[in-house]
Amino acid sequence: MWTADEIARLCYEHYRISLPKQGKPEPNREWTLLAAVVKIQPIANQTWDSPDKLVQVTKEVVSMGTGTKCIGRSKMRKNGDILNDSHAEVIAKRSFQRYLLHQLHLVAALKQDSIFVPGTQRGLWKLRPDLLFVFFSSHTPCGDASIIPMLECEDQPCCPVRTDWANNPSVEASGNLKPENKRKCEGPDSPVIKKMRLEPGISATEVTNGVAHHQSFGNQESGPIPPNVSSSNLTSGELAAVTGMTPGGARVVDVHRTGAKCVPGEAGDSRMPGVAYHLVGLLRVKPGRGDRTCSMSCSDKLARWNILGCQGALLMHFIEEPIYLSAIVIGKCPYSQEAMQRALIRRCQNVSALPKGFGVQEVKIQQSDLLFEQSRCAVQAKRADSAGRLVPCGAAISWSAVPEQPLDVTANGFPQGATKKEIRSLQARSRISKVELFRSFQKLLSSISEDKWPDSLRVRKLETYQDYKEAASTYQEAWSALRKQAFGSWIRNPPDYHQFK
Repeated sequence: MWTADEIARLCYEHYRISLPKQGKPEPNREWTLLAAVVKIQPIANQTWDSPDKLVQVTKEVVSMGTGTKCIGRSKMRKNGDILNDSHAEVIAKRSFQRYLLHQLHLVAALKQDSIFVPGTQRGLWKLRPDLLFVFFSSHTPCGDASIIPMLECEDQPCCPVRTDWANNPSVEASGNLKPENKRKCEGPDSPVIKKMRLEPGISATEVTNGVAHHQSFGNQESGPIPPNVSSSNLTSGELAAVTGMTPGGARVVDVHRTGAKCVPGEAGDSRMPGVAYHLVGLLRVKPGRGDRTCSMSCSDKLARWNILGCQGALLMHFIEEPIYLSAIVIGKCPYSQEAMQRALIRRCQNVSALPKGFGVQEVKIQQSDLLFEQSRCAVQAKRADSAGRLVPCGAAISWSAVPEQPLDVTANGFPQGATKKEIRSLQARSRISKVELFRSFQKLLSSISEDKWPDSLRVRKLETYQDYKEAASTYQEAWSALRKQAFGSWIRNPPDYHQFK
């Protein structure tokens, strides 16, 4: 039907051909991350010559996002006109919601080319049964999915745990950064990201896109894992990794680390050298530059979408069932199938008592062998010994398969180039901001005669964004069950941030 490489290639081509230069990284100086949603649809009127014949499908990118940034708590606004989280995965998902709203406008106008068909209840539609959606990301999601076992044969972001540290944790690592200790990213030929000189006993961490590239140095040797590593969150395969060996016999000496911080109320990371640095399975928030963010990690958000769907609360007023991703494809990067399964599926697998239509999805997870050309490591490999520091691109691009103004380029949560004076104007709003998606929802509602409204919109008079979200009762019931059973420490914005009309 499709392969991971086909999905990655399609997304990379769409990025190169369909997205303009605006918002893309400056060559040889900046990098970014890419995410997209791909619609998969069987070709009509296929002939079946043999039972083994594969189904032929069309593949179409319906939303795309780039970005590596999110704003701090102090920059959040109560009128919904700023993008709090501009990581590529979140931009792609919000762009997908814009696409879904357009498709609902089509079906409400009785047009035939919508992905929706009439449902069984008044005012509700459902997704055509032959359609699937695949989510693509050029990199492992930040947070829990990025805590990946690192083998002895790999180039390390930090040195293995020393034998003397295992026996005496108070012993500190010492030494200076040397060329042979420099980290290489996604492949054996990729050069180091940044050169640093360290004083004895100091460790260095460079955080970008929620991934911390950590270095601690000294004359170290591989040793036993500290005895207080928690095994309660690990599967048998992960526990084998943490205790030092993979099923194939390779020694696990460390983990790739995430810069996403544990949320208040969760057990904190031990920050011990080596594989004990992180606890796995925890909720995390994305890091900010000084100002702490309220944005949950992409691993946490993808896990939530895997139960609640990608449509959000507002669109549940018009559709019978959540819209789930059938598969997730990750581009070439540090990757662990075990970590992805844990972060996106297993830590929520026991959530139960969900409303009809909701459930924990066994989403298919695959990795492509194709590297994104503007990923951090691809750009670093091209620039070789170029002078200057490699930095993440400050802009985020949103693209949706809609006829009017499909492209949206933002920086710091607002349209790129908007001045402080313009920020209060309607023109200085991203088309995927909360308030603009709410406006599109309200236009959809006004295009439908009131006698055809779904029951959820008839219960009481609704005015604010918060009112409409709360009135989506089945969605809120599912979200409440998920929080109670798995994600109790999830950071939620105060209600006064959702009171706009």
